Amino acid sequence: MARTIRIGSWSYDLPDYAPARMAIGVLLIIFGFLGFLPILGFWMVPLGLVVLSYDIPRVRLWRQNFKTWWRGGKSEPPPELRKGDGTGPQA
Repeated sequence: MARTIRIGSWSYDLPDYAPARMAIGVLLIIFGFLGFLPILGFWMVPLGLVVLSYDIPRVRLWRQNFKTWWRGGKSEPPPELRKGDGTGPQA
């Protein structure tokens, strides 16, 4: 099953091989802490955590809690997953 990260209108496919995904996540976090250097940036840390959240349950829980907090504590699905209210795709 292909893993995809969606950020706004952009989407990125991740490798199917779990150790490769974990290596990418760890490298993003390490390089993110070097964000004061040119080309690297602190934006890499949260992106690395999102990549790791596909394989590490604890990080996945943090991501889900953050998404709930970001939406203001609402437990309703995002608009693209809603059915029948006219805003999402119809099944």
